[in-house]
Amino acid sequence: MSGGVDSAVAAARAVAAGHDVVGVHLALSRTRDAIRSGSRGCCSKEDSADAARAADVLGIPYYVWDLSEEFTRDVVDDFVAAYAAGETPNPCLRCNEKIKFAAVLDRALALGFDAVCTGHYARLDPAVPELRRSADPGKDQSYVLAVLRAGQLRHAMFPVGDTPKPEIRAEAQRLGLRVAGKPDSHDICFIPTGDTQGFLRDRLGSRPGTVVDDASGEVLGTHDGVHGFTVGQRKGLGVDRPAADGRPRYVLGIEPVGGTVRVGPDSALDVRSITAHSPVWTSGSAPEAPFDCVVQVRAHGGTAAAEVTPSADGITVALAEPLRGVAPGQAVAFYRPSDDGDIVLGSATIAGTG
Repeated sequence: MSGGVDSAVAAARAVAAGHDVVGVHLALSRTRDAIRSGSRGCCSKEDSADAARAADVLGIPYYVWDLSEEFTRDVVDDFVAAYAAGETPNPCLRCNEKIKFAAVLDRALALGFDAVCTGHYARLDPAVPELRRSADPGKDQSYVLAVLRAGQLRHAMFPVGDTPKPEIRAEAQRLGLRVAGKPDSHDICFIPTGDTQGFLRDRLGSRPGTVVDDASGEVLGTHDGVHGFTVGQRKGLGVDRPAADGRPRYVLGIEPVGGTVRVGPDSALDVRSITAHSPVWTSGSAPEAPFDCVVQVRAHGGTAAAEVTPSADGITVALAEPLRGVAPGQAVAFYRPSDDGDIVLGSATIAGTG
């Protein structure tokens, strides 16, 4: 129970369904004195108190599990290392993979529980297992759950995935849960200030490099580290003069070893193919032949029809139409279209684009 409305209603629905429910709040931050500011941050003392009050209303036991060491190692350190390598990671995805459905699930099963129940917006038939997009497309979180394996999905529950968010808030209000109107969390939970560049700068220091024109190789400016950039970025490039045609420049590529950031026009952001590694298949077995699907490369948006070809080295994705802003380190998730919500087939980590 994060202290938000979604996990509180998920717990309430699990209780109403007749399950033996225990509320668990995860202490993930090593600076527990930090207080949430509106919709920024999470895992604060305020959130823990909100979760405890919700558990009290529901009449269920409540505990706080300190997983800050695992979270720092597997999520925060991974995030910093990825940016240092010129990649663009998704920490929410890594948290689901390594913390909520690995460290938490392992402990829960060892204690005799059957499943981890969360407030994620996705739908699941654990018997298959089959993970689908949520009924509320604007809140769908299936993308950040696409890293889960069959064994993890068989021990997962997502009770709110079949309901639009406004109805979840109304249900919380009827249940007397004070979190009914609490703002949703935004940005990265362990960077409550929202200053990602400052967070990375404090940990990686200054690593000077150059910003160059992708077409001509001309040096256009300097920077303090590739960790301040991501593919598709337009602002904050450190370039003091416009392009010859007057159009904006965008980050096209990042070379971490040499510290070079390549920039150019938005048309050069078009990606028609993707290579990826470390595939995860929700069914538990890898496909043996190429297959058609819909791919998604960001938590919200970035979808296209594609043909996916598995191989011993990873995955190759041929896009039916170009996508923009695709960066190494992001996940590419695979969906099979369905009248009852797209079905998640799996995911892989993007290594390169073409």
